[in-house]
Amino acid sequence: MSEQELQIASQKLNLLERREIEASIVGPLVRAMVERFGEGPTREVLAEVIQRLARESGAELAKTLGDRSLRAFSTNLGSWKSGGALNLEMIEESDERLSFNVTRCQYAEMYRRLGLNDLGATLSCVRDFELATGFNPLIRLKRTQTLMEGASHCDFRFEMISEPERTDASEA
Repeated sequence: MSEQELQIASQKLNLLERREIEASIVGPLVRAMVERFGEGPTREVLAEVIQRLARESGAELAKTLGDRSLRAFSTNLGSWKSGGALNLEMIEESDERLSFNVTRCQYAEMYRRLGLNDLGATLSCVRDFELATGFNPLIRLKRTQTLMEGASHCDFRFEMISEPERTDASEA
């Protein structure tokens, strides 16, 4: 199958289906790497790669939409929910804030079913922060709990900030 044929086929899959295919490949690969290189280094590399891919996806989404606003970002919720993957309870949707709770997450259910619940947060949940940053560095996500980690719901709180937060250690 050519690269173009693979792209067309992957576009027909919803996000949950793509994540399941990825997990079925990445899960055994991560397990083998943990055995060979150890838990810490393997998880560190895994997290770095997933975060980079999520930032790139966010940047590509912004480019595709031609708009980096929080309202434009919220249009992507449809792809997150596709195939009934998430049940959302919308709390606030404005130019400055997008707040909702996820009350059911089939991503978490899928990782558990595949025996990868220990990897689910890294393979899925950490993407959310980096996707938002890649989409627009002025969008911040605050989340204190996830279904993946056993909470009753995921609390997504996106906020548009006025300027980038500095992370330079010398300012602490």
